[in-house]
Amino acid sequence: MSRDAAGKIRVMIVDDEDLARQVLREYLSAHPEVEVIAECSNGFDAVKAVAELKPDLVLLDIQMPKLDGFEVLDLIGADALAVIFVTAHDSHAIRAFEVHAVDYLLKPVAAARFEAALAHAKERLEGKVLPAAPAPAQLAAAARPPSQFLDRIPVRNGSSVFIVPVAKLDYVEAQDDYVALASQGTKHLKQQTIAALEAALDPARFLRIHRSYIVNLERVVKVEPYGKDSHVAVLTSGVQLPVSRAGYARLRAFLDR
Repeated sequence: MSRDAAGKIRVMIVDDEDLARQVLREYLSAHPEVEVIAECSNGFDAVKAVAELKPDLVLLDIQMPKLDGFEVLDLIGADALAVIFVTAHDSHAIRAFEVHAVDYLLKPVAAARFEAALAHAKERLEGKVLPAAPAPAQLAAAARPPSQFLDRIPVRNGSSVFIVPVAKLDYVEAQDDYVALASQGTKHLKQQTIAALEAALDPARFLRIHRSYIVNLERVVKVEPYGKDSHVAVLTSGVQLPVSRAGYARLRAFLDR
């Protein structure tokens, strides 16, 4: 089990409502084996605190200003800690949690339900065989209502967090297990597969033109031949992106509308 020097489980509470944090803190006070090491009222502070304090367990609200719970999870990862989501009624999110066997608490949090979730988290920390936690992007996608796509992409750089508005995204480039988000002349590196990001972007606005590139269709000025049987997409910034054969067919279909 992951414990500090005193043998305690180190817990962080993340919720923008003071009353909700108070309730969770009260429930945890009945467990001498638990130590609350921090409370955060927004996602930005949570990402920084997790990086600095490295808790064992995070009680994570979903509906928060600045960054929601899914965005926080995406930025902190969940490999080295246990997470219990705390949420107001959200049918899509709850279905996603149940399908992926993710712990969650529904507000207002009942004491018996809290005890069950905490016991489950302890089992995970003790290394008992439990269902593998889904990738944050996969869980967030499952929890989103159908036809709802990303409108912003959070990116972590050390303990700092940047928000890239999707409307200002020029293109995406795959780089191994990362994607480079090109926006307004700057590239932000994010640990995510290009396939996962493609699934979260509005297909009416973004197109996979190559195995390594997704382009914002509003930025495409023209498509030009480039060598034998190949093409490039020219963007408003002058950047040229390679276009695969399949990508060219999809791109021509859009431009010929």
